[in-house]
Amino acid sequence: MTGRHLQIVVCGAGPAADVTRLVRAAQEQSWTVAVTATPSAMDFINAQSLERLTGHPVRSTYRPSPGGRRSLPATDALVIAPATYNSINKIALGLADNYAMTSAAELIGRQVPTVIVPFVNAALAARAPFRHAVDSLRGEGVVILLGPHDQWEPHPPGTGNQQQKAFPWTVAFETAAQLAYAA
Repeated sequence: MTGRHLQIVVCGAGPAADVTRLVRAAQEQSWTVAVTATPSAMDFINAQSLERLTGHPVRSTYRPSPGGRRSLPATDALVIAPATYNSINKIALGLADNYAMTSAAELIGRQVPTVIVPFVNAALAARAPFRHAVDSLRGEGVVILLGPHDQWEPHPPGTGNQQQKAFPWTVAFETAAQLAYAA
């Protein structure tokens, strides 16, 4: 099936530099892609390269669309990756303090199939606020790739640099695509 659109929300964590892997995985399946970045993620990504690759501007701030019209196709799936401890907690609480968090909140509220891939260390993942946030989002139907079943675990503190290369970009897209096709 073609003509699908993937929205990516990228957060400020090491794997963000490789978000093009997710973009290409989607494009190889004839999906269009747009990227929204948290303010912190802008320091990790190459926005110009992503814009050339996707054909859409990387949005990180609020700004009106030209002519008041939607500038992007309707979203068939959302992937939030890498999702930080802070962003996951914000999304679960409904905090929309930047454009990326507002976009994520709205798309989840519209029941757009959503996949979140955390990039957190085990100490942060063990905290009650994080566990509650994950449970809350899963309760809303959000798929969070986290745990032995998903073969993606929090890494020991101080080992994030070694985990970046193993980030499951392709699995994130495949999961989102399956959800979109089932919707």
